[in-house]
Amino acid sequence: MKQTSSGNEKVKRAMQRNSPFSKAGMSERLFAHLFKGLVYPQIWEDPEVDMEALQIGPGHRIVTIASGGCNALSYLTADPASVEAVDLNPAHVAFNRLKLAALAHLPSYDAFYRFYGTADDKANLKAYERFIRPHLDPQSRAYWEKRMLSGRRRISIFWRDLYRHGLLGVFIGMGHRVARLYGIDPRDILKARTIEEQRTFFDTALAPLFDKRMIRWATARKSSLFGLGIPPQQYDALATAGNGDMAAVLRGRLEKLACGFPLNENYFAWQAFGRGYSADAETGPLPPYLSRVNFEKVRARVSRMSVVNASYTEFLAAKPDASVDRFILLDAQDWMNDTQLNDAWREITRTAAPGARVIFRTAAEPSLLPGRVDPAILDRWEYREEQSRALHAQDRSSIYGGFHLYCLKDA
Repeated sequence: MKQTSSGNEKVKRAMQRNSPFSKAGMSERLFAHLFKGLVYPQIWEDPEVDMEALQIGPGHRIVTIASGGCNALSYLTADPASVEAVDLNPAHVAFNRLKLAALAHLPSYDAFYRFYGTADDKANLKAYERFIRPHLDPQSRAYWEKRMLSGRRRISIFWRDLYRHGLLGVFIGMGHRVARLYGIDPRDILKARTIEEQRTFFDTALAPLFDKRMIRWATARKSSLFGLGIPPQQYDALATAGNGDMAAVLRGRLEKLACGFPLNENYFAWQAFGRGYSADAETGPLPPYLSRVNFEKVRARVSRMSVVNASYTEFLAAKPDASVDRFILLDAQDWMNDTQLNDAWREITRTAAPGARVIFRTAAEPSLLPGRVDPAILDRWEYREEQSRALHAQDRSSIYGGFHLYCLKDA
């Protein structure tokens, strides 16, 4: 499939900083190989924090990195004029186009929730063939109907528990297996009824795991976190938060996930500890796009969202001046060298409409822009530092060191 081939080359180019024969270069190539498949069945950035920062309103034009698509679709609840999602990974493009077709053509909310909420029912096969398949573009259809080494079609993950697949789903499953080797079942935290009970479980069951020799050995290796979608260069940034002690960093991030918010408000915790959403759409927390109350609203606006296989910078380079109101970069800048970072912000600044806002996350706590982006470009933007810290504290996904909001200054 031509799109997949070209898409994979884009991923490789984005990853490669070192000689392919060096240790660092081989690590980058391994990550690029793993990243060419489906990584994120669910995006791991909190859309409610995004929307509070972005203040999306009617008429706003949004450009975002697609990832798993949960946030891009959730932005539709705020009634923007358009949501243009881009991704280097062709698997994510196919994943999002499938989601758009399902949202537009499945007959009811219950059918949609069965497909993306529980995602483990054989009825999803007939739903795919009858309602979704006829509306997929040829590239996406070819992607989902290609057979894997197991002989199954890729689309079968939607009736074999979607959230146990993808690179992230496999990584979480591995974490559960390691915990069980030490007699701990992470799912037990979901029995907690108060934050105090969540805290007790974390302190007595989860936190001690990070002192185990095997876990400290594994987390000290960059490849151990590839399953989280963390490339080698982002691992280095993440390690700075713990003075090089990656086990300590991960323990701190997991602590916030386990103890920072009530479980009945945090679907990220359900994904991490329960490996999915509630079997009942009426119970348990959900991303905004997946909740019943937002279904008809998002469905009515689904045509406003598009998905393309491109880098963020090249996509913006083809757009007119002052044509974008809101920019979402996820954590992509952690992957960029200085040249790529400046190229991206040059295009962001050129295409930014009056009042434009940019949000992104970083593995480490501070913004990575000062000292790296040309001051002539960065001076066009106001960093909302205090607001960024407050929003970071509200981020239920809990895996990042910093959340950052920049607003275009008046001309």
